[in-house]
Amino acid sequence: MHLTEEKKTMIEEKANDIRLSIIDMLVAAGSGHTAGPLGMSDIFSTLYFHTLNHRPTEPTWPERDMLVLSNGHICPVLYSTMAHSGYFPVEELKTLRKFGSRLQGHPHREFLPMLETSSGPLGSGLSQAVGMAIADSMDAQDHKRRIYCMMSDGEQEEGQTWEAVMLGGKNKLHNLVAVVDRNNIQIDGYTETIMPLEPLSDKWRAFNWHVIEIDGHNIEEIADAFEMAKTIYEKPTVIIAHTIPGKGVKEFEQDYRWHGKPPTPVEAEMAIKELRSLGGKIQGHHND
Repeated sequence: MHLTEEKKTMIEEKANDIRLSIIDMLVAAGSGHTAGPLGMSDIFSTLYFHTLNHRPTEPTWPERDMLVLSNGHICPVLYSTMAHSGYFPVEELKTLRKFGSRLQGHPHREFLPMLETSSGPLGSGLSQAVGMAIADSMDAQDHKRRIYCMMSDGEQEEGQTWEAVMLGGKNKLHNLVAVVDRNNIQIDGYTETIMPLEPLSDKWRAFNWHVIEIDGHNIEEIADAFEMAKTIYEKPTVIIAHTIPGKGVKEFEQDYRWHGKPPTPVEAEMAIKELRSLGGKIQGHHND
């Protein structure tokens, strides 16, 4: 699917809107994760507004692509993207983590049935996605729909992750695409300090996966990677997306301390001002 300059600009604008909503919902909740959701906004925007085969007004459409959020703690970016896509009202985002809300602190399918899975313990999402991909092949889906699994780099430290990687490679699940948010942080510090992951690409290749490495903020690279994955027929694909945690707000970027905390009202005001300024620059570039 060709990405026009107009479509690219629209995706960038949507990503900025998603980030603004993330700040709003986190400050309203008074808890939650900041760095990962901001860092993954460009990828989610590209996926939902360009790549994903889905119908927001018909979330159980049988031919839809399926998305599994393995790193459930970054759910603000999933909720925000879904709302901006039309799954539910944007105003509902401010109920994040509130008692009785459909938008739980980790995605919970019992509360929000339009989700494909519930998320919780890190490291289990890829196992679920592998199971879905195997089931589709058994159901004679002929791999027409795709299963996307969003993952953190921190959960590459989990043993279950590699069991799922091994099974996916063994079964040559070319209808499966994993996306690793390679932002180099986790709650206690930097991944390469706590448990070094490199050479990460070589590890996935060793388990018979096709590996694509991209700049996770370059819309063209993101879109091209998803399109390339559709052409790989002999194995599953993993996209290792190098991202900046806290992307869009200089005060938050690259600081692992923002992994698991929300902004204060004062910090949120600062962040929203910066993001709105960025949004103006995107529109200004489009108008040139």
